[in-house]
Amino acid sequence: MNQAIDQAMRLIEQGATEKGLNKLEDIEKTANHDTKYTLAQVYFELGLIDRSKVIIDELLALYPDEGELYTFAAELYIDLDQEDEAIEMLLEIKEQDEAYLQAQLLLADLYQMQGLDEVAEQKLLQAAKRAPDEPIISFGLAEFYLDRGDYGKSIPYYKKVIYSKESLPTEINVDLRMAEAYSANGQFEDALIHYEKGLKNSEELNAIFGYGYTAYQLGEYKTAIAQFEKLKELDPQYSSLYPYLAKALEAQESLNEALTAVKEGVAVDEYNDSLFVHAGKLSLKLKQTQQAEEYLRDALALNPANFEAFRTLAAFLREEERYDDVIELIAHIKEFGEEDPLFEWYLASAYHHEDQVDKADKHYQRAIDAFREDADFLEEYGRFLLELGYREKALAYLRKSVGYDQSRLHLQELIFEIESYS
Repeated sequence: MNQAIDQAMRLIEQGATEKGLNKLEDIEKTANHDTKYTLAQVYFELGLIDRSKVIIDELLALYPDEGELYTFAAELYIDLDQEDEAIEMLLEIKEQDEAYLQAQLLLADLYQMQGLDEVAEQKLLQAAKRAPDEPIISFGLAEFYLDRGDYGKSIPYYKKVIYSKESLPTEINVDLRMAEAYSANGQFEDALIHYEKGLKNSEELNAIFGYGYTAYQLGEYKTAIAQFEKLKELDPQYSSLYPYLAKALEAQESLNEALTAVKEGVAVDEYNDSLFVHAGKLSLKLKQTQQAEEYLRDALALNPANFEAFRTLAAFLREEERYDDVIELIAHIKEFGEEDPLFEWYLASAYHHEDQVDKADKHYQRAIDAFREDADFLEEYGRFLLELGYREKALAYLRKSVGYDQSRLHLQELIFEIESYS
């Protein structure tokens, strides 16, 4: 960039925008073609796309075989949201042109933006065939497959970039991209290695989260906690970290700390009903039952169709023998069209304890298909039938319960007593 352009840019950076732009216009009037190209780049960086395009159109008329001008023109059209025109520009570049490979990368991006993934892939593969050792092409293919979710396909191309003799620009952290691909592909141990390498070069927030998540998946909870805590210090508003921080702490039996992490998450993301459910479950583990119920009901207030909140709250109310509340809660969820055999069981138990025998029997029968191999259900239903005087039918269910859980010595004794009086 020549001295006059440097001076104009300094004026703009210092806030004298109009004066700086006027100086650029003066330079343009007498500039040679090389300087005009530089001015086009400057206008592009300043976001003055129309001014840049005027210069590039002028240069294209003078140098119709210059591929670099076509790629520049394509980038301008992309900024103007004129994708079809950008594609036309790139298709003008001949295979022997030095700008051809860059054009294929841009074309692939454009086709992918238009949902034409197969065409985009073919463009990249053609470029790779022409320049198999070009790291930017390998990187383009790796990124394409990563974006598409073909993690297994992306990994070999990232490896090729890492082992290439030529390097990519320093701002591209290939190790972190490779770590992301490994982690998404379930290769967590390999992912950790590359997260550790990549994070030494740049502490990207998403990468720190990915490192913590990968460590969590491997059961390396201390590492996971350290990464999530680090991320929290760097960006407390990074809401995705809190559920995993809480889970990692919970796995370490640090329940109070886990609940604190969830509460911090709620403060950041107050409309996340899943966080309220998690807080409710942790509170139950800590025997803080009143707080647990409040969290679960808060979750349902935020999202009345949160099935997990319903199931957890229903189980809690049943355990507390608050049968009227169980019936009311399940009636409420059914208004949303939700069905679950577990709710039929809970309703049967509730009506049983409320001495509404006919309703209890109806719901037990609705639940039986789902729980015919559940020892707890079979015992409960067997005892219900016994109360009604259906001795043989009750015996059949009680025997099945013992068959699935032979440790039920109390039930074996009950069966013996019933059989003795038969």
